[in-house]
Amino acid sequence: MFPISINDLSITMVICLFIIGLISVGLGVYILISKVLGDEVKVLAKQIAKLAQKGLADDVFGLVGNASSLIDSLNQLVLTTSGIGVFLVILGCVFMGASYFMLLQVI
Repeated sequence: MFPISINDLSITMVICLFIIGLISVGLGVYILISKVLGDEVKVLAKQIAKLAQKGLADDVFGLVGNASSLIDSLNQLVLTTSGIGVFLVILGCVFMGASYFMLLQVI
């Protein structure tokens, strides 16, 4: 086993915390770009709108009610996904800021 000083351990912790923050920011940006702006959500919203129009044309009001409820849950899904992405970006920035503060304490 090789000896490690307190200073080396602190610098290793700073580097690990910075890398975790960088990964968190990257994942948050990826979630914001890919999931919120994904084509699947747009296609599903178009299909639901067509379904609601058909329900109105055929006087099937239960179908229209269910389609509007599905649109509301789709909106909630997009908001939840973007909230997770923003949370990860903020958490990553906090981790990187904490690693910078720890680095200032070590040096």
